[in-house]
Amino acid sequence: MSFLPSSVLKQLLYELNSTLYLTAFFCLISLVFMLKLRRRNKSNLPPSPPKLPIIGHIHQLGTLPHHSFQALSHKYGPIMMLQLGQIPALVVSSVDVVKEIFQNHDTAFSNRPQTTAEKIIMYGCKDVAFAPYGEEWRQKRKICVLELLSLKRVRSFRSIREEEVAQLVDMAREACERKRSSVNLSEMLIVASNNIVSRCVLGQKYDNPDGSSSFGELGRKMMEHLAALSVGDFFPSLGWIDVLTGKIPEFKSTFRALDAFFDRVIEEHKRMKRDEGQSDDKDFVEILLQIQEGGKHDFQLTHDDVKAFLMDIFAGGSDTTSTLLEWTFAELMRNPNAMKKAQEEVRRVVGYKSQVDENDVNQMNYLKCVVKETLRLRPPAPLLIPRETLSDVKVKGFDIPSKTRVFVNAWAIQRDPKIWNRPEEFLPERFEEQPEVNFKGQDLQLIPFGTGRRGCPGISFGVSSAEYMLANLLYWFDWKLPNGVSMQDTDMSEINGLTVCKKVPLHLEAAPYSFGSTPNM
Repeated sequence: MSFLPSSVLKQLLYELNSTLYLTAFFCLISLVFMLKLRRRNKSNLPPSPPKLPIIGHIHQLGTLPHHSFQALSHKYGPIMMLQLGQIPALVVSSVDVVKEIFQNHDTAFSNRPQTTAEKIIMYGCKDVAFAPYGEEWRQKRKICVLELLSLKRVRSFRSIREEEVAQLVDMAREACERKRSSVNLSEMLIVASNNIVSRCVLGQKYDNPDGSSSFGELGRKMMEHLAALSVGDFFPSLGWIDVLTGKIPEFKSTFRALDAFFDRVIEEHKRMKRDEGQSDDKDFVEILLQIQEGGKHDFQLTHDDVKAFLMDIFAGGSDTTSTLLEWTFAELMRNPNAMKKAQEEVRRVVGYKSQVDENDVNQMNYLKCVVKETLRLRPPAPLLIPRETLSDVKVKGFDIPSKTRVFVNAWAIQRDPKIWNRPEEFLPERFEEQPEVNFKGQDLQLIPFGTGRRGCPGISFGVSSAEYMLANLLYWFDWKLPNGVSMQDTDMSEINGLTVCKKVPLHLEAAPYSFGSTPNM
């Protein structure tokens, strides 16, 4: 090579050195990857079904994942590892595993994965339900528990519940008189539940009775988006596909409309405060603005934080109450003895008063058992909101890596024959025999609202509305299936979403109850 010019020789030596460096670099990267893969293979991961290349176990989710997960757990065990695209996932289907996780490793399991829709609609997950675990989340949850959803605050909304449920009863009565046929009870329950939430949160109703208002449509779109899964949720590196398919532009369009709506509501509240002063009966917007201005807590709420709170409460409170009541009535219609027993108790407790008092509900032990049994058999959110591990952790002798998505199948746990007698049957009497078992997160065999640090803080808010609506509808009306429909024909199929509701709306015939001496109505 001595005949080559020195400049060419130098260039060749430079390129040779560069090639050697690159080769060494890629060899090092490959070695690191192989060591990680080897360490992962040596990890004692939970059992896992056979998977397909690239998609892993996505094809086994089915249209109703809580059913699919239960079937897989029967074969692979109550703690099971899945690969959902690029996302490792843990499925938990037994009370024993839940007990070890939430009693011994609650902090390690306290993070939330963030889907594409949640990040866009929930202001980058600034809310309480989907926020990452940390000090900011703790401060926001504290505000939620102490200021918005405390028992005292829930009781302060009593008059709103009474007024809206009275309108629900009037609506049912008018429908009976007008149509002389079945009424769409599912639709009526949705309207009443949304009206209660809207008045408690925003201070007034923003829906027309026919559900035609723009906010009603936006709320339904929000629920649909939050339940949707995008390509980027399973394959983060392919998130750009959701832009091409139009999914992300659709999420952003709904968010902009909701954001503008909440801006208007907040400005209305500020203007009313300037003009009329602080009201005694505060809605959630007023409470949050007062916290924002007063600096009462060790955390400063931003304008987006306030709107994220409002988004959260609508997402968590608008659908769950109506879904719970829809399933309750469906089960009561299929179990006439339970319906008769519940109605007899309600009418005995209330007597001949002109209205059902909320204090009366506290004396209706069987009605409360009916609600408990519905939450056991038909939890509105059968797969609790997913969690994500903050660090590597060992559960039941298995190694669970950090950044693992965690699904707790409450639906399967609450139907486990090892825990429940005749688990597939609707038997409210089981809670008469075990009155100490409750759904507030301490009894891990019954966790429709979750448990631990990320358990739902709005239990009292939702259940109080559901029990009061149920008591009124059982008190004022006798219900039966439409002509030609038998109990066996009642469609109990489910449709998956943020909550799992009946696929076919519940249509029933209602006749105003004929009292011995008709109360003043």
